[in-house]
Amino acid sequence: MIVDALSRTFAALADPTRRDIVARLSGGDATVNQLAEPYAMSLQAVYKHLRVLEEAGVVSRPPGPQPRSVRLEVGSLELMDTWIERYRRQAEERYQRLDRVLAEMDDEEPGT
Repeated sequence: MIVDALSRTFAALADPTRRDIVARLSGGDATVNQLAEPYAMSLQAVYKHLRVLEEAGVVSRPPGPQPRSVRLEVGSLELMDTWIERYRRQAEERYQRLDRVLAEMDDEEPGT
């Protein structure tokens, strides 16, 4: 089965620890040790989370000696935002049509 970039991104962000890592990286790059500080898990477990995020294209770590900083890659988040925005707009348009229909029904009621 072929998995597209959007599916990989959503799957990577399905885990609350990975979402927290992304939230923390939105404030700036950090080393793996800095990212691991607040979690009650091994450094190896944090590396596993980062590997999932890297494979989805959500974060990157430049090659080179340790410590390497982890960087948030906004392109994958922009892809999600575009997808979500399309459906948000469609839902908003449906609600606006419903509001118009209800307003017309209210205007047509006798005694109003």
